[in-house]
Amino acid sequence: MLERETHEYEKAILVGVVTQQQTEEKLKEYLDELEFLAYTAGATIHKRFSQKMQKPNPKTFLGSGKMEDIKAYVDAHNIDTVIFDDELSPAQQKNIEKILEVKIIDRTYLILDIFAQRAETSYARTQVELAQYEYLLPRLVGLWTHLERQKGGIGMRGPGETEIETDRRIVRDRITLLKKKLLTIDKQMATQRGNRGKMVRVALVGYTNVGKSTLMNVISKSEVFAENKLFATLDTTVRKVVVKNLPFLLTDTVGFIRKLPTQLVESFKSTLDEVRESDLLLHVVDIAHGSFEDHIASVNKILSEIDAVDKPTIMVFNKIDQYIAEDYDPEDLLEERTSAHYSLEEWKRTWMARMGENVVFISAINKENIDTFKKKVYDQVREIHVKRFPYNAFLFPDWEDLIETEEE
Repeated sequence: MLERETHEYEKAILVGVVTQQQTEEKLKEYLDELEFLAYTAGATIHKRFSQKMQKPNPKTFLGSGKMEDIKAYVDAHNIDTVIFDDELSPAQQKNIEKILEVKIIDRTYLILDIFAQRAETSYARTQVELAQYEYLLPRLVGLWTHLERQKGGIGMRGPGETEIETDRRIVRDRITLLKKKLLTIDKQMATQRGNRGKMVRVALVGYTNVGKSTLMNVISKSEVFAENKLFATLDTTVRKVVVKNLPFLLTDTVGFIRKLPTQLVESFKSTLDEVRESDLLLHVVDIAHGSFEDHIASVNKILSEIDAVDKPTIMVFNKIDQYIAEDYDPEDLLEERTSAHYSLEEWKRTWMARMGENVVFISAINKENIDTFKKKVYDQVREIHVKRFPYNAFLFPDWEDLIETEEE
């Protein structure tokens, strides 16, 4: 049902609003991310529309004048899809479809659609399908009218293309069935986690597209799929890793994102259990991204939702090879120096002040500072292991003693 397709890129436009809570600068940032999401899903963006409002219009999200502008552009340029940055209510979606007469997608369903493309295993497909049905349930009436006109493309993978004639009762039955199926798989996965013995478990977490899978390939010498697209990793990958002589389990997890649909957090609960039940988190951050501190906050928010925010954590700032600080002229009295002007050394001092030694700056793709990274992981895993098995302490000496022994 949720198979990956090959299709031509759809012509799409993006829509967002500037409000008291969301500045013009913040909206640009969100629309940049939305454009990357759209590209990942299979669309090319031809234009962006935005409007300043106190709050979105409850009927059509935007004002009538702006809707007319969008309608004129859609008709003149044969636009296939209009993508809104915020989640639309069922009523808003239905009203907008009547006006624009094209496919309307919001950020939530765009993310669900990407997950549908990326789901490779039966378990991942079941999780995504459940999230899609729960999103679609209140939108059935409005959605089917445009599905009858549209053939394929973004948002058409999954329930949409096979359940056009369905009613709410059938969808609710399907949701119940999928939940039962997931419960069965969850029990199997819990048993698998229990069968892994008492090895220390380490989980890679972070925003999507920060290099978690690349880092896993470096440290585990395995070939986990990695590419420069959002949500390249969907299924959880677990590898046994040995650093020096110390073995542990390393888990690569799905990337997080701002405004992550609640349906996905719920349906991917078992996948996130790998994070919740881990002993140590490696929080990977793309320091070259201008909003990396917002990304950290978004990840921590989701970690707090799954009761994993207080776990021992090493902050791993990746992509230092791509980091460029913004130019700053101290003689320009009109320019205020901000964190965007920080050098890497200043960022190191900032995060060392916040987290002590549990911070490392690396380039996974260039293998820069990987030995320093491995030392920090070794020290933390060793500490957890020795607390659990004090009689094994002699098997795993301090990192410095290991290095001296190797040099001899």
